[in-house]
Amino acid sequence: MNKAKQLKYDKAYLRMAKSWAKLSHCKRKQVGALIVKDDMIISDGYNGTPSGFDNCCEDEEGNTHWYVLHAEANAILKVAKSTNNAKGATLYLTLSPCKDCSKLILQAGIKRLVYMQDYKDTSGVDFLQSAGLEIVKIEKIDEE
Repeated sequence: MNKAKQLKYDKAYLRMAKSWAKLSHCKRKQVGALIVKDDMIISDGYNGTPSGFDNCCEDEEGNTHWYVLHAEANAILKVAKSTNNAKGATLYLTLSPCKDCSKLILQAGIKRLVYMQDYKDTSGVDFLQSAGLEIVKIEKIDEE
């Protein structure tokens, strides 16, 4: 795929990930994820509590509960429950991955990461880059 066409698709998938983030019940941050393989969306996710738990992500002080799942972890776990796999796929994220999620991304076989904003700690992206993933940051996704 040529660069202009790839950028157009990357922005479209990021817009979808941004819409997906709005489904999160978390107050501090709403993050969305899409996994695309062979031109098909094979999984999606947003940050939130595990199934069966109260949808509140933060405690009374506004701190995130330790058991809240990140958007990319939710998307990868959803693939694990399906008949598909993420080998060679592209992960679209509204926020770059933390170091814990970056291990899941690498282990899932994802080869490309496209994201919009940097997480406070960039060691996750640094780790993925050192592991050979293609990393693309696109901050502006509005239609041109």
